[in-house]
Amino acid sequence: MNMDSPPQRRAVFVDRDGTLNVEKNYLHRIEDFKFIPGVPEAIRRLRNAGFLVIVVTNQSGVARGYFTFAEVDVLHRHIQNNLKKSGTRIDGFYVCPHHPTEGAGEYRRECDCRKGQPGMLLRAAAELHVDLTGSYMVGDKLADVEAGERAGCTPLLVMTGYGSTEIEKLAGKQVRCFADFVAATDYVLSTASSH
Repeated sequence: MNMDSPPQRRAVFVDRDGTLNVEKNYLHRIEDFKFIPGVPEAIRRLRNAGFLVIVVTNQSGVARGYFTFAEVDVLHRHIQNNLKKSGTRIDGFYVCPHHPTEGAGEYRRECDCRKGQPGMLLRAAAELHVDLTGSYMVGDKLADVEAGERAGCTPLLVMTGYGSTEIEKLAGKQVRCFADFVAATDYVLSTASSH
């Protein structure tokens, strides 16, 4: 029996709302979903270069009762179908439905998966054999930066979504900032080729 673990791969963990798609408060309806320009092509370029592309998204709207986990899944299937038309896909979707103080029932609780905690990234890394130190976390919020740092990834902030206001919270942090996911992808690929 071969006990060798599969080789580890590099990944780009990416926030969903405001990073991949246009920010809509508590997005859950397919008709409200719209990719930020250039995102499908950027995902394809990353995957062609050997990176896994993994969505890690806080969806406290589930805890708050605004929509269900099933509706989140429907939206993620819609994203995959759209990306298929561009010849690519997301390698994994990881969702935190919790909120520490809002909502009711099982989803209202402290957890280790809500960004800026690293739980979703650590789970994805274990399940998909990711080398965290060679990976990136791209998002538009301080919570994305913190989750990436805590998981041992290189965090990148984009100015789409909430990025242009969240940048003020980064005082003292050495975080690279980019106009959008396409620009962040260009940076990732330029550093990957120099390794």
